[in-house]
Parts: sequence; structure tokens; C-alpha cells
Amino acid sequence: MRSTASIMHLDLDAFFAAVEQRDKPSLRGKPVCVGGIGARGVVATASYEARRFGARSAMPTAEARRRCPSGTAFLYPRGDAYRASSRIVMDILRSVSPVVEQVSVDEAYVDLAAGADLDLSPEGVRTVAQRLIDEIRAATGGLTASAGVGTSKMLAKIGSELEKPAGLVVVPPGRELQLLAPLSVRVVSGIGPATEARLRSFGVETVADLQRMERTDLVSIFGSAQGGSLHELARAHDDREVVVEREAKSVSAEETFEHDVVDREVLDAELVSLARRTAARLGKSAAFARTVTIKVRQHDFATSTRSETLLHPTGDAGVILDVARRLLAGVDVSNGLRLLGVGVSGLGTHAQEQLRFDPPDDAPAAQPPLDGADIDAADAEVPATPAGDVRRTPGPAAYSGDGPPTWWPGQDIAHTEHGAGWVWGSGLGRVTVRFEGPTTAPGRVRTFAADDPELRKADPPQW
Repeated sequence: MRSTASIMHLDLDAFFAAVEQRDKPSLRGKPVCVGGIGARGVVATASYEARRFGARSAMPTAEARRRCPSGTAFLYPRGDAYRASSRIVMDILRSVSPVVEQVSVDEAYVDLAAGADLDLSPEGVRTVAQRLIDEIRAATGGLTASAGVGTSKMLAKIGSELEKPAGLVVVPPGRELQLLAPLSVRVVSGIGPATEARLRSFGVETVADLQRMERTDLVSIFGSAQGGSLHELARAHDDREVVVEREAKSVSAEETFEHDVVDREVLDAELVSLARRTAARLGKSAAFARTVTIKVRQHDFATSTRSETLLHPTGDAGVILDVARRLLAGVDVSNGLRLLGVGVSGLGTHAQEQLRFDPPDDAPAAQPPLDGADIDAADAEVPATPAGDVRRTPGPAAYSGDGPPTWWPGQDIAHTEHGAGWVWGSGLGRVTVRFEGPTTAPGRVRTFAADDPELRKADPPQW
């Protein structure tokens, strides 16, 4: 570990949802979920208002809909808008240090020791971190960030999560164990649900409990690599350096089973969880993927992968799951699997799947706008589904000119007469638009024919 608290981890708070609330004033202070909006979609980010009802990232969208109240906005991600804000944030971080390790679109590690003439005392790094948080808020139209500064990457990341939103925690040298001891073992890098459950079976729930375990015991339970790592990390021994890395080429999630699994129903349940986790991580990177891969490790440790490349990129958990199921169906599991993983690659910034609108016979008429304002009387009788309620295949597509255009909830749109706005809902050949932007008051809602020639796809608004 370092002798100074000079590694900072900065994480933008509820980033996707915060950008939506910034750009859509009628959603400010209201629950918002961003992610896959279909029946098998996954929440990428939930606003803090939605989290109060139990919504969270990686949760199935259907479950989030059940938990959140009527009027919650379920929006498909706008990758261009998120990447534009992310570039501003990363440039601000690089103005302080040339060594910035961008982990995803909304978080990064910063090596403050590589900065020029920075005061690395606890008070000095606190001043630097707070200045960065304030600069980010001003430069991005009000987005907030939380930061942690410590002697290692693990301590910095833990610190950034302790006082969200808009929090700042500096862990001075010598205070690491005091900070870690009362926390759940889940804060330790590399401990997921399966490892947490196994530790709990030995009476280990907090980091203090883990610190009391001998290395030999952890190695006997988890093996030399993982057991040794847990022993070191529980004592805050983390020597990973901040490195400037290339953009991720793949995203994945995997699970090692305590016992070899032969039951395909159990494997399928695990596949569902892995597909959701992978989709959530993909969403966090504001990316879409063309290739789905499964990884299997047999009872004899023989490891293999199988892949399938899609016609169009996707970020939808349902599509990833469908492909993973097809791939696993061709694997012999009769002797049991020790490990199962799902990954995606061929990453890009756009999805191209087609939407389809096939609402049931009892599809609802247009619902009141999310802020309770009245829809223009001339448009009130035009039926459309409320925000997010469309039956759809996995992702949005730009209009190609062949047939009527398709619109998806949250999409930026512009009208020749009424100006810029966003898609509030769509269906039955209609699209409902709220005309507002980051610098306006909450706007009025109007409904149009989906193929109205005065409507066009728009770029993200400027703030």
C-alpha cells in the first residue's frame, strides 16, 4: 500500500437517471428507471427516488415496475447523451492527473500522486477532490459525483460508496482497518454473492470477522489464489496501481459452484442471473454487443467456450439469455459443471434491432403526463401507451425510411413547429412527445401520428 492517501475513485451518482432528470425537467424529483424496457429487460440505473421503492440496477424491469408507483418513468438508455457528459468528466479528472483509469462511462480511478505539485496530506487531497466534484457539477449542468481517496484502489472505491450521493470520504494512512472492520465482507474486492454465502456458513459476515480467519483456513476453503487474496485484502493490503487502460473489449459475469451441478433447471436459473448481470454491466458502459459467449468448466476442470454472433448489436438481457440458453443446450452437463459464465463482445455504441408495436386489444388510452399537466385538448383522444409501456424487441433503431418510424421512451425528438422534446410514450401508430429541455420549465405533451413528417430524431439537448 501507499504511504499517502493518493488514489481517488470518483463515481457519478445514479448517472443515467441523473442525466435523464437533467435533460427532462418534468422528471426531476420523481422516480426514473433507465434500462431495458421490455418484459425481460434489466434496470441499468435507478434514480434515488426510485431506489426508495426498492428499484436497483441489475433488477428485472418487470420487478421494478411492480415495486415503483404509477408515474415512474421507464426509459431506454440514450448512450450519446451519457457519453457526452462522461467525456466532460474524464477531461476534468485528467486536468489534475495524467493517470486516469476509466472503469466505465461513469467512474474512474485517479492517481493524485502523478499530478503536478499536489498536496497529498489528507486535508490537501480532500480539497482537490471537493474541487473536482464542484467542477463536475458546474460543467455538466448539475450532475453530482461521489469520491473516495485512500492508500489503495479498494479503499478509494469503498470510500466513494459510503456517503452517496455527492459524498466525499478520505481514508488517511493508518485508518484503513478501522474503516473496514464493521463493514460487510461484500465491500472486499472479489467477494460476490456466492463467496459471501460460503463465508456466512463459517460465521463470517463483517470484514472484522474475515480478519480473524487464518490464511491457512481461507486457502483450505477457497484455494490458494482466492484464499490468499481474501486474507490480504481483509487487511487492506492492495497494491494494484492506477493504470491508463484501453476501452473494454468484452463484458462478462461468471459463477463457480460449490458442488458440481448437473440439474439443467439449476443451471438455467444461474444463466438468468448471469445474463442480467452481464446486461447491467454492459448498460453501465453505455454499450451494445454483437457476440454472446458462454464459458463452462466441467467436473474435470476442462474449460471451453461457445459463441454466437447476432445480426444486430444488443444490450437486452432477454436476447443475451436466449442466445446463452441455445449455446448451453449443446453442452454435455451429465457429469456436472463447476463453473458457468456469460459474456458479450464486439462492443459498439448503437443498437439496431427493430421495435415492434403490437399492443393488446385493451391497450390503454394516453395517460396523464408525469407531472400532471394537461395534454392539449386537440390531441387528448389519440390513443398511445404511457412512458415505457410498449411491446418491443430488444432495442431501438434509427428510422431507415422503410415503413413508419419507430420511437422509444426517452428518445430525443424534434418537431418543426414545437421544437425539441422527448418521447413520452408510443404505440398504436402514435407517438406522445413532451416538449421540454434542460433549460426550460416542464413542458406540454402532444400526441402525433408516428409517421408525422414534421417529427424527426434529434441529438441530445445542450445544457
